[in-house]
Amino acid sequence: MTRLTSAWLEAPASVAVMGALGEAFYVGGCVRNALLGAPVADIDVATPLSPERVIERLEAAGLRAIPTGIAHGTVTAVHDGVPVEVTTFRRDVQTDGRHAVVAFTTLMIEDARRRDFTMNALYADASGRVVDPIGGVPDLEAGRVRFIGPPDDRICEDYLRILRFFRFSAWFARTPQLDAAGLAGIARHVDGLARLARERVGAEVRKLLCAPDPARAIRGMEGTGVLASVLPGANADALARVLAIEAGRSVDWLLRLA
Repeated sequence: MTRLTSAWLEAPASVAVMGALGEAFYVGGCVRNALLGAPVADIDVATPLSPERVIERLEAAGLRAIPTGIAHGTVTAVHDGVPVEVTTFRRDVQTDGRHAVVAFTTLMIEDARRRDFTMNALYADASGRVVDPIGGVPDLEAGRVRFIGPPDDRICEDYLRILRFFRFSAWFARTPQLDAAGLAGIARHVDGLARLARERVGAEVRKLLCAPDPARAIRGMEGTGVLASVLPGANADALARVLAIEAGRSVDWLLRLA
C-alpha cells in the first residue's frame, strides 16, 4: 500500500476540510508531487458529495464555503484564510475542444477517466493512503507522461492538453523517449491550438521554459509542428545552446524564450 507522508496532510486547513466532508480524497498535483517529494503549492480535493452537500458540511463545521465554480462542481473551502478547492466527482457529457459540460457522479473511476494524464489521476484519503484507479503510480515512478486512454480523445476534449503534455514532459518525463502514442496524437491535432486563448498558450510556454531542462520537450514540440504553431521561427537547437551556456545559473524563462 502506497501512503503519503507529506506535512501538508497534517496542516490545519487540510485536516479541517477533510474532517468536515468525511467523504473526500486529495487529488491531482498535490498527490503526484508528494509521491515525488516535490513541493506542493495547492491542495485539491475531490468528493462524491454534491456541491450543495459540500457547502452544507463545510458551513456546519464553521468553514467558509465559496461557490467559485459550482456549475462545474467546485467549491472553495477557506480555513483561517487558507483556500482548498473541493470538486465533486464528475464526468464529461459534452466537450468543444476547450470547455466541457459535466455531470456529477459518485464514482471515482469516472472522475479519473476524464483527467488528462495518468500521473494526474491519483487520489489519497485523509490518512494519505493512495488510491490509483487507472494505474498512474507505475507511470509516475517510471517518469512516463501518458494520456489516459486514447490520446486523440483526450486532446480533442481540450486542445490545451497538447501544451500540457510538453510542459509535464519537461518537468517529469524520465523515459528515453517521450510517449510515442501521445506525440502521434498531438501531430494529428495541431490545428486545434488555434482555438486556444493566447493567454493560456503563453502561460503554458512560460511554465515549460521554467523546467530545469526543457530541451527535449521543445524538440518534441518541433517534431510535431507545435513549436511552429505557437512560436513561429523558434528553433530547438537554439534553445539547446542557451541551456548549455546557462548551465549552473538560475533559470531565466524570458531569456530562454528570446
